Amino acid sequence: MSMGEKVNKALGRIKSVIYGRTAAILLGFAAQLALLGVGYILLSNYSFWFYLLFLAVSAVAMVHIFNTPGNPDLKLSWMFPIAFFPVFGSIVYTIIVLQPGTKVLYARLTDMARNTKKYVIPRGEIRDRLRSESPHMGQLAHYLENCDNSPVYDSTQVKYYPLGDLQFADMVEELKKAEKYIFMEFFIVSGGALLGTVLDILKEKAKAGVEIRFMYDGTNVLWNLPGFFPQMLEDEGIRCKIFAPIKPIFSTHYNNRDHRKILVIDGKTAFTGGINLADEYINQKMRFGHWKDVGAMIKGDAVERFTYMFLEMWNESERQPEDYERYRLPSDATMPNDGYVIPYSVCPLGPERVGEKVYLEIINTAHTYVHIMTPYLILDYQMLMALTYAARRGVEVIIIMPHIPDKKYAFVLAKTYYNQLLEAGVRICEYEPGFVHAKVFVSDDVKAVVGTVNLDYRSLYHHFECGLILYRNSQVAVMERDMQDTLEKCIEQKIEDYKKLKLTDRALGRVMRIIAPLM
Repeated sequence: MSMGEKVNKALGRIKSVIYGRTAAILLGFAAQLALLGVGYILLSNYSFWFYLLFLAVSAVAMVHIFNTPGNPDLKLSWMFPIAFFPVFGSIVYTIIVLQPGTKVLYARLTDMARNTKKYVIPRGEIRDRLRSESPHMGQLAHYLENCDNSPVYDSTQVKYYPLGDLQFADMVEELKKAEKYIFMEFFIVSGGALLGTVLDILKEKAKAGVEIRFMYDGTNVLWNLPGFFPQMLEDEGIRCKIFAPIKPIFSTHYNNRDHRKILVIDGKTAFTGGINLADEYINQKMRFGHWKDVGAMIKGDAVERFTYMFLEMWNESERQPEDYERYRLPSDATMPNDGYVIPYSVCPLGPERVGEKVYLEIINTAHTYVHIMTPYLILDYQMLMALTYAARRGVEVIIIMPHIPDKKYAFVLAKTYYNQLLEAGVRICEYEPGFVHAKVFVSDDVKAVVGTVNLDYRSLYHHFECGLILYRNSQVAVMERDMQDTLEKCIEQKIEDYKKLKLTDRALGRVMRIIAPLM
């Protein structure tokens, strides 16, 4: 029996165990929330002075919110629970603001980035050349190099995939070529044909002496994978790690998920984009109609950044020092020049909102058009104003959304933004065959972004993410062609369409919008 068959058979047997564990975790969370609620009631009824004390704490919390740098929408959303539940709301806010776990994590990741920076080849000459060709792109490159440790590369080839089905075929072929190491980091890992095929290759490569590290996000323990899955991989010689596994103990750390999708092979080839290790991403399993997802294969110098992105996250929980020298860019990795590319990462724990700044830069510097694909549309004020202003100054702004959503609450929430965008001249088109999971920006035939960053608060403020910026790269035209092909399968939205929604859906969307920044 192959490893893929073995794992899928085990997963098929223990779904009830996974769901049972999920129920236990949710029950644990509910019990802790109930204790907080009981404490709130007892304290407020037991002692007038206790209640006054917590009112004072609430007042301090509100003053702190007003004076803390950050997103005004997020501040406003925090006002709601603090004002309506002055004790409970202020306690939750205090816990999240203090969040010692995330502060430790951020310190560790910052230290990892300092370590990897020593091994990255300086590329200031390329950045300066880019600045001379395009001041805006040069400034963006300067920002990313200084704030995200992400330099600009030119000796790199990129291949864009308009469907996950197409990327999977190449991913399998590249995995089979691995000789030294394979690094894999994914948000969702679920049993099926895709995972089975990948695991069979990994098992054979591990036997051949290839170093393999496999990391996935801890939310998979709730729905997709058993707790012993890492050990199954370890038994086959594959190192495995779970990022922030969910346990029945409340922690703000659970809010910051690893939403990245990274595959690195021998430091010469990398993959990124929206495609996870589950069958729906390659349309082997139908969940929400046809699944439209995209990705990119990177060969050449820019793979260096993805290698170190992975190692930084992997070593966050390691106590033994990493030999980063072993993973320097191979001397034979360089490819012919094809414009410029900048791989970048998004860390939700620091002061910089890199994912949002990259998108805002694309929108604000567009001359002719900005075409966007995103599964979710939950916008802060700054992003909303950038999109509407771009449309009003004559830039063609088109947003492609799903027509069949995966999450109803996110879909009805997105609808609350439609009319304001449409009235400004933004075109919104829904992909009629099914669900769009792609995260793509294309602008003016010269700039594009593909990666894991959605247009919502989760990706822009709460998740670890990654992406790839392309400038004057041949694949920008391929991405724009995919946009046009996708638009032919879309239903364009009109202002009057919002009134056709059920009254309950409109009400749910508007209520959800109050707390959207906290979701």
